[in-house]
Order: sequence, then structure tokens, then C-alpha cells
Amino acid sequence: MLRIEIVANRSVEENILEALKEHGVGKHYTLYPNVLGVGTSGPRMGDAVWPELNFALVVWCEKEEAEGIVVAIKEVKEKYPDEGIKIFGL
Repeated sequence: MLRIEIVANRSVEENILEALKEHGVGKHYTLYPNVLGVGTSGPRMGDAVWPELNFALVVWCEKEEAEGIVVAIKEVKEKYPDEGIKIFGL
């Protein structure tokens, strides 16, 4: 079993969830709606200086489903290249 973590700007949350649904993957997940941090796309702190926020989606799945998630996220990243969309697998 694999743990897939997706971290992205809240502005693309709906797009990511729609892409997962279209691909029939990521049906069972945990959503962390307000995630703060600093990555390669810059700070997301939800304050007056850095007002943007990220969200995190965690999916535990088998390898086949993980491959479908990667495809779905790649499509969203191509549409929104500046939104700091990251995917990690453990």
C-alpha cells in the first residue's frame, strides 16, 4: 500500500478533486483544508503578508490507483503550472 500526498494552492482544490473523480481514483481520502508552509512556489501562510493557503490531500492506495492519481495531477499541473501543485508518494 502507498501513501500519496498532494499539496497545492487552495485555488486549484476543486480542479484536483474533479480530475481525480474523472480518472476514477482517489475516492477515499483525508483532506487538510488549511495548510501553511514555504515551498519552491513561495510562502503560503494565510496572513496579511502571505495571504494564500495550501491544502493537503492524503490517499492510501494500491500501486495501480497511485499511477492514476499521478496522471490526474499531471493534467492539473499542466493547466495551472504556477499554483505550486506537488505530489509525493511513500
